[in-house]
Amino acid sequence: MENTRTQILDYLRAHQIASAKEISRALPMTPANARHHLSALEEQNLIEAVGVRTPRGRGRPTILYALTYEAMDHNIGLLVDALLKILKEGSDLDNQFGRLVPHLFGSDPPGPGLIGRLNHTIRRLNEMSYQARWEASPEGPRVIFGHCPYAAILAENPELCRMDAVFLTARIGQSMKQIARLERSPQGLSHCIFAMR
Repeated sequence: MENTRTQILDYLRAHQIASAKEISRALPMTPANARHHLSALEEQNLIEAVGVRTPRGRGRPTILYALTYEAMDHNIGLLVDALLKILKEGSDLDNQFGRLVPHLFGSDPPGPGLIGRLNHTIRRLNEMSYQARWEASPEGPRVIFGHCPYAAILAENPELCRMDAVFLTARIGQSMKQIARLERSPQGLSHCIFAMR
C-alpha cells in the first residue's frame, strides 16, 4: 500500500497536477482505488485538492490534486550546508552562533532564577522538537536532548553541537558543555547531554 502511495506522489512530482482517473490510468488501478489512496494522502497532508476540471458535456467536475508544499522537494538542506560553511569560515564561531541564537531560539527573557531559566529553556527547546528535559546531578543541572533536530546533517556539521551549547549558556546563564553526543540510552534511544562547566 505504501508503495502505491509513493508511486502516486512520484507521479504528481513528475506531472504537477492530476485527477484520480489520470492516476488510475498511469498506475494500473481502478479510479475508486486511486481515490482511496488520494484520500489517505490528503489526510497525511501530502497532497491537496487544488482545483476542478469542468466536463465538456454532462458529468461531474473532476477534482485535481497536487503535492502540498510539505511534500515537495526543496533545497533547504543545500542552503543550510552553504550557510554553515560560510559561518565556519568566520574567525570566532562561538560569536557567530551567539548572533544566530536569537533568530533561531527567540529573544524573550528567560524565567527568574536558575530553575525558572531551565524550565523556560526546556519549553522553548521542545517547541523546536528537541524532546528536551533537565535533571539534577551532584555537579549541577544537566540538559538532555532526546532528539537532535540536526541529526541528518550533524556528521558533516558537528559544530551545530557548539551552537546548542552557546544557546544553553546564553539562556541558562551558566557555561554549558556537551558531555554526550547521540549516545544510546539503556532503552536504545539516542540522546545528547549538556552539563554546567
